[in-house]
Amino acid sequence: MAKDTATNSRYNMTSEEHQRLGEDIRILKTVRMAEVAEQLKIARSFGDLSENSEYDEAKTEQGKLNSEIIEKEDLFENANIIEISQRMDVVGLGRRVTLKNTVTGAVSVYELVSSQSVDPINHKISDSSPLGRALNEQRVGDIIEYDAPSGKFVSEITAID
Repeated sequence: MAKDTATNSRYNMTSEEHQRLGEDIRILKTVRMAEVAEQLKIARSFGDLSENSEYDEAKTEQGKLNSEIIEKEDLFENANIIEISQRMDVVGLGRRVTLKNTVTGAVSVYELVSSQSVDPINHKISDSSPLGRALNEQRVGDIIEYDAPSGKFVSEITAID
């Protein structure tokens, strides 16, 4: 099967994220695919497929599953493995950063992660987001400026963990 090179991009992720993604794909292709196949088998046993809502639902689920597998395989195959920085004095992937807003004095803590691990509720931000790009390779005491949907921010890096 020929690969569509128009959509071929590189996706930054850690080796741990890459391993988790590979395991997710394995589970989708084995466990989940078997579950959907069983749903289809049961739905077919109900008879006339033209008016069989269980069969329609199972086919829809099968389509969603196939799409998810394709998407995750693309991420897996086009991974750009980024190692977590061993330097504790520089912001990089996997580091927690404490920022102090230079105007309001508000303190925020963020963890810099790949786009596959973003979790805003838990303050995990992408290394490719405006804030993530501004933080990358900076040190304690550095002042960063970044644009956010609510405006421009200026903050000082007060700690890196």
